[in-house]
This record gives sequence, structure tokens and C-alpha cells, in this order.
Amino acid sequence: MEPQDAAGLALVHVAGATDAFRIATGRVTAGADLEREITSLLADSGASSWAGMAAALKRWQPRIADLAPERDLATMARLGGRLIIPTDELWPSQLADLGIQEPLCLWWRGQEHPLPDAAMSIALVGSRDSTSYGAAVTGDLAYSLAQRGFTIVSGGAYGIDAHAHRAALAGGSSAVPTIAVMAGGVDRFYPSGNEDLLRAVANQGAVLAEVPPGSAPTRYRFLQRNRLIAALSSVTVVVEARWRSGALNTAHHAETLGRAVGAVPGSVHSANSAGCHRLLRDGGAVCVTDAAEVSELAAPSGAGLPEQRPGAAAVQDGLTLEDLILLDALPLRSTTSVEKLSAVAGLGQDSVRAGLGRLGLLGLAVSERGGWKRGKV
Repeated sequence: MEPQDAAGLALVHVAGATDAFRIATGRVTAGADLEREITSLLADSGASSWAGMAAALKRWQPRIADLAPERDLATMARLGGRLIIPTDELWPSQLADLGIQEPLCLWWRGQEHPLPDAAMSIALVGSRDSTSYGAAVTGDLAYSLAQRGFTIVSGGAYGIDAHAHRAALAGGSSAVPTIAVMAGGVDRFYPSGNEDLLRAVANQGAVLAEVPPGSAPTRYRFLQRNRLIAALSSVTVVVEARWRSGALNTAHHAETLGRAVGAVPGSVHSANSAGCHRLLRDGGAVCVTDAAEVSELAAPSGAGLPEQRPGAAAVQDGLTLEDLILLDALPLRSTTSVEKLSAVAGLGQDSVRAGLGRLGLLGLAVSERGGWKRGKV
């Protein structure tokens, strides 16, 4: 069955994997009670109504002849990979948040290190036709986050995905610096132009898919794998996205799971940032501009707050509104009287005298020959 086939996933949940396989291949007949349980489970999970087991069996039947699990496992062994299921130690527990949509298994190509928890995983996604701005921002984010020990999760595609994986490999300080979640089988790196990059991801991180070796990366599977990218991560950051980008689909999955979503602002003239601005306008995302702000979203409340940005203090910092008005009224070179300041600033003379005293203590006002002018601070 295809990923996210609600009827098949519900069948496995209700009957267990072994009996579900027997039913799906026609070796065992499903009873009316089983169908009622599946109907109830689908209703509880919010899935749309289904046409019944007979229709599902008819949909799966043409694929039965092509089943070759021994061949698929042999392919993975030859590639140095493996198959993992939810009861394995290496299974990422955060995928359970998908509920009935949790994948039945993952085909894994890479080092057998435990995948990080969601709290230490950040998804960086965006346009395949990224701009130089998007590439630079992605590189900065991925490198800095990887330096902080985060694992960067993306989809292995051209553009933003590729820049994210590449920078994470360069800056990675964890056992699994980056994870590529594929839409097709992990036996063939797709797109072919990223083969060297994805090979490096497999050697240093992990390449995952929920479809077996030999599966083609269809449009539908690209959309379905997006839920895995979102579920593996505590934060999904959309760096660049057009108005109808697949990256917005990943952000939607993250929102549905209650995960944080960040969006990088861009030029209002750039079509590649229209999707990011859409997320920000609709309130589905938080504006993020650097790794500190992204890690803040990933951290528990109050932890990992971004550092204060360095910057020189301005002369007006901390002044009251009246003092700011008075400061603007003070001449820079010649001196003026309290009476004239009162007229220019629109303040009473007592307020002017009190304000001059405060500004004088700060060095913002000086008295010369009975008049006042602005200080040289």
C-alpha cells in the first residue's frame, strides 16, 4: 500500500501486522467485527470515510505479485542499510505523534546511531529553485545549528534542502548531523544531481524512506514524506517558499502535530519568499532570522533564549517622552533660555527645569552662561 493509506494502517492497528498481511493478501477473510473496528478507528482519527475492506483489497491486489521482502532486505544488506520497525531500539519515538499515520517501518541507509529526539532535530525546508539569499541564510542556519548539536532534517532535494544538508555536514558536532527523508527507495539517490551529497549524508548521518528499495519518488510520495520530516523535528523552518510550495505542506504537518514553525522573511519583491510571508501573515509561523531564534523555538520555555544582539546604546535609550521632546528642542551650538525651550518643546517651565536637570546628569544637556544647549555625549 501507499504511505498514509488510512485503511491499511488501520487494519494493522486493529489486527496486528502479521494478520493484517494475511488479510491484505487474501489468505484470511476479514469479518464484520473487524470492519466495524476499522471504521471506528478511522472515525476517531479524523480520517475520511472508507469504502470498506472489499474496496481496499481490490486496491492492494495488483501489488501482491510484486512482493519480495527477501529481495528488499538483501538489497539493504548490500547497501549497508537495514529495516527498522516501531519496536526496534533505533526507532525514533517522536513518530508516534503521528498516531494512525505513523509509518509501519523505515528503510535506513547510514550509520546505526540512535536518531536524536525531536528536541534536538530541526527541519530546514524550502524552494528547489532557491535564490542566493536563500542559500546563504540556509547555510548560516544549518551550520550554526549543527554546531550547537542539532540534527538538521530535510528532504534531499535541490535548493534549500541541499544547502541545509551540506552545511550541517560541515558544522555537525553530533553523531547524526543530518537526516535526509526520501520520497522514493533509498537504493537510488534522488535527484541524481545530489548523489554525492546524499552519499555523504548516508556516510555521516542517515537517509530514510518509508517505501522499499526500488520505489519511485512520485509526487504523492513527496507530499507524504513531508509528514515524517515534520514529525522527526521539534521545529520546522521554511527558509524560502513560493506561494504554493511543497515546503508549506511540511509546515502544515508540523502545525497539525503541535510543532513550532519558523519562517525566514525575504524581499517583498521575491516570489521565492511569498510562501514564507503567507505563513507569517496567517499566524502559522514565527519570524526567525538566525540560529539563536530557531534554537529558542526548540528549547523548553525559558531555556535557550537568544543572546542580546550587540549594538551601541543610543542617546535616547531610557528617556521619558517629555525628556525626549526636551532633548530635541535643545540647540546643538548656541545656548537658549528656559523660556524659549518651554515654547519650543510645548512644556511648562517647571517641567523644562526638571527635565534639564535629568538631562544634565546624563551629560545630554549642559549649562553655559545662564543658557542651555545639548551635551556632546
